[in-house]
Amino acid sequence: MTLLDRFAEFVVRVGANVQPGQDVWVRALVEHAETARAVAEQAYRAGARRVTVEYRDLQVRRSTVELAPFDALGTAYPHELAFYPWLREIGAAWIGLIGDPDPHLFDGLDPARMAAVDSKAVRAEWRRVIETQQVAWTLVSAPNEGWARAVFGEPDVDRLWQAVAVAMRLDAPDPVAAWRERAATLAARGTTLTDMGLDAVRFRGPGTDLTIGLIPGARWEGGAMRTIGGVEFMPNLPTEEVFTSPDWRRAEGTVSVTAPLELPTMGGAVSGLRLRFAEGRIVEVEADEGADLVRTELASDDRAPYLGEVALVDGDSGVRRAGLQFHNMLLDENVACHIAYGNAFTEMIPGSADLPKEERLAIGLNMSVVHTDLTIGGPGVDVDGILPDGSVRPIIRAEEWVLPVS
Repeated sequence: MTLLDRFAEFVVRVGANVQPGQDVWVRALVEHAETARAVAEQAYRAGARRVTVEYRDLQVRRSTVELAPFDALGTAYPHELAFYPWLREIGAAWIGLIGDPDPHLFDGLDPARMAAVDSKAVRAEWRRVIETQQVAWTLVSAPNEGWARAVFGEPDVDRLWQAVAVAMRLDAPDPVAAWRERAATLAARGTTLTDMGLDAVRFRGPGTDLTIGLIPGARWEGGAMRTIGGVEFMPNLPTEEVFTSPDWRRAEGTVSVTAPLELPTMGGAVSGLRLRFAEGRIVEVEADEGADLVRTELASDDRAPYLGEVALVDGDSGVRRAGLQFHNMLLDENVACHIAYGNAFTEMIPGSADLPKEERLAIGLNMSVVHTDLTIGGPGVDVDGILPDGSVRPIIRAEEWVLPVS
């Protein structure tokens, strides 16, 4: 079996966990055609009833941002709005192939137009897919020449495939067993953190002293998830994190982002990013490059400058072992601890998905059209858990998970 076939089989059987008789929808870029074909074949081998591949073209997206009337940006046709409710209704599996074939394609475009191009209504329907847990879904990065050029300076796709194989643990003798073991470790960590009832987590390192308050009773999740029908799936491949949604009102301090940030939806990259939080809100944005891109995205709506996620990642990460900056946040976020400004995850508070906006916000769950991950961990960053009585429990030291797991 080729590496591509192993990759596709893993995506189908572990990522989306396609069930016999199930419909499967694959979304890919035109540059991912070879991988999409392999995924479709493996989905049928897993018993899929019907597999549909939807291709998108970033060159067309650039033309839209650059040339379309501004009042057309962010609009949606009825069939686009109906797609995700239909997906939930039939209980399909959804597989998204990402991997930017040209990270600089949108350089120089107006950030305001970039921020406006996607439909907020369609984004809201996608959030409902995640929140209702009716659909097994997975996002996975598919190597291509353009992405390889961004990583290595040359279109060495074979080399990129080898690096992705390490990041995804496909180099293990039995990748499925390796992921089950890793998923079990992450799940146990999540259970331990949930049972501790932490009040806050604190990150300390060079340029970073940030305390993030947590929502009482909120769960920490890690590893696999389950649909309401009991089908286990891995929403992101790879995933190395244990995460929760913090209280949007409770973040104080400063943080230095420890890895360059790719913002393809905003048309550029950000390096040397530094943020200051007060009463939960990002109140200062500085960067060596790209600060205006972040400021523009934070202006997307009034909730964007607040946190929706905090995630803990130790050094035993396949992405870390690969030893590369992938210029792809699905991978790069799994190299170390990270936070995300913008939308929160309702699954952290069971039952909250059906609450109106005002009640979600009152609980502490943020709501926004954006969700952007920022890597803030690394070798010099310590992570502590703070209990309601003020006592401190070390969680990560020198990238090692030191908190005992029950």
